[in-house]
Formats: sequence, C-alpha cells, structure tokens
Amino acid sequence: MIEYIRGILTDLNPTEAVIEAAGIGYGIAITLPGYSALVGSENKEAKLFISEIIREDTHEVYGFVTQAERQLFELLMTVSGVGASTARMIMSAFSAEELRMLIATGNAKAMAKVKGLGPKTAQRIIVDLKDKAIKLDFGAGSEPDQAGHAGMLFEEENGVKAEAVSALTMLGFPAAASGKAVDKILKGDPSLKVEAVIREALKML
Repeated sequence: MIEYIRGILTDLNPTEAVIEAAGIGYGIAITLPGYSALVGSENKEAKLFISEIIREDTHEVYGFVTQAERQLFELLMTVSGVGASTARMIMSAFSAEELRMLIATGNAKAMAKVKGLGPKTAQRIIVDLKDKAIKLDFGAGSEPDQAGHAGMLFEEENGVKAEAVSALTMLGFPAAASGKAVDKILKGDPSLKVEAVIREALKML
C-alpha cells in the first residue's frame, strides 16, 4: 500500500494533481481543499497522503494534504451507501474542519445539500461517525489559507467559468447543467474564486 507520494507537482486542476516521482507521473484525484492548498506549488515539490481504491476493474488513487483529511475520507467510505466518489464530493463541498463539525453537531440538513447524498445518508454518516469525527485533530494551519491564493484569481470571468465547468464535468455532472449553475453563481458574485464557484455548484446540481 502507498502511504504517500512526494515529488514535483507537474500539473494541477481542481480534481487532479500529477506528481512526478522517480521518473513516474502519478495522476492523483484530489478534493477542492487539496487543490486550494496546492495552488502555487506547480513545478515545486509536493507531498500527498494516499488512499487507494483497488478492485478487479479499477485502481483509483486519492491524495490528501494531511493524514487527518485522508482519515476522514476513509471513515466516510465505511458508511453504507458512501463510495469514494461520494466521499470526495462531500469533502469538496466542505473543508475537513467544517465537515467534522457538521458530523459532531449532528447537522444533517447542511450535509444533505451535497448532490446525491440525501437526508437519510447524511443522518447515517452522523450516527456512524460522530464519535470518531470528534477525535480527529486537524491541527493549527491544516486548513488552506484562503487569503494567500492570488494564483487562483483569474483575470477573466470566463477563465473561472471554464475551469469550474471542466472540474464539475470531471466529477460526473452534465456540462450543460454545470454551465448553467456556474453562470448563475458568477452572476451573483463575479469575484468568486474557482473553488468557491465549484463548492456552490455542488450544492445546486
């Protein structure tokens, strides 16, 4: 099992990071908080803690900036009805600390806003993980610094829209519906960063 991958971050988008280590480029699925944390690190050394999903017909690799985030992702997948894709969707809609607090406080209503989750599954997550989530320690500074990501500010609104729609499509949403959702969000606040647009869209689609 791979514990972590450390190497040069050669490519980055809101759903995937490519890290080259020992001459091999690893395509690693990431969450929006992971993307936020990695922005500005292109062509520099980066490290992601790995969670592998290995089945007969697939080998998926998910990466996280901290071990606690990976642990939360893997805890989510222990809940009936929550697979890797859904777990990543949940962890993209909320920061790890926000999600931990939603579980700890039993806020199923807010969690159920995530596309495809529903109130029953949200309640099941809370019941199954409440005690475990409380014990998770993300530590000081484990959340991305929202003030320090000038690299995420695109000069053109169309650039934000294109990247947001591309990311949503890669997450499995129809391009047309994604485009409409992003247009509506940007119309309300054209200054939003791409990860904020995607988060809002995940609650609308």
